[in-house]
Amino acid sequence: MISKLAYIHPDARIGANVTIEPFAYVSGNVVIGDGSWIGPNAVVMDGARIGKNCRIFPTAVVSGIPQDLKFRGEETTAEIGDRTTIREGATVSRGTAAVGKTVVGNDCLMMALSHVGHDCIVGNNCILGNITGLAGEVKVDDWAILSGGTLVHQFSQIGAHVFIGGGVKVVRSDVPPFIRADREPLCYLGLNTVGLTRRGFAKERIDEIHNIYRIIYQNGMNISQALEYIEKKFKPAPDRDYILEFIRKSERGIIRGPKQETF
Repeated sequence: MISKLAYIHPDARIGANVTIEPFAYVSGNVVIGDGSWIGPNAVVMDGARIGKNCRIFPTAVVSGIPQDLKFRGEETTAEIGDRTTIREGATVSRGTAAVGKTVVGNDCLMMALSHVGHDCIVGNNCILGNITGLAGEVKVDDWAILSGGTLVHQFSQIGAHVFIGGGVKVVRSDVPPFIRADREPLCYLGLNTVGLTRRGFAKERIDEIHNIYRIIYQNGMNISQALEYIEKKFKPAPDRDYILEFIRKSERGIIRGPKQETF
């Protein structure tokens, strides 16, 4: 059902069984997938690519122009995966020339007033809590949960299956995968065991990841020594390799442990 009280540009491509409620606004360079719901007073602007069975709640804005002074009006996109929910007042900026697109994956939940900045790449099954904000060019891997009020500095990297406590800042360092992070300044507090168990990780697999992080955070080695030790002592496996790759590619380094002055 498409309300006669909504504004829909004639060039917009609207899929089958889409509902657009009264006073919603849909620009011309827009694609909305089958079965999606656009709530009253939601705004879908040029460059939006919304997947199937998404829900865009009142006053949310998808594909607004970037809050980046370097933006010069280039044609870019904001791409929303299937079955993703964007709650009241949440915003997703479209990309800039730096990356060309902003992406929020499948099955994500952006809670009220959360923000995804230009050129961010958010994976599948992620949750952004109320008032959580991602600055430009942040990367968040699959299954990450950022609790309410989390503020993430531009270019930061957050690994898969991470749980970040509410009201914290991700500023100087990246957050490696599978862990819980909280406090001020942000630090490692152990594995996200509850989340991993809920997602079907076997106990042996969780134990292996835990042993890897014991080497990184509790063995008294510097990061280079710890990674070399892990590579020698732990058999190649997807989890081990992902942790090693994430840390080695981190340009800012990873967050410290709770009792470490620097890392």
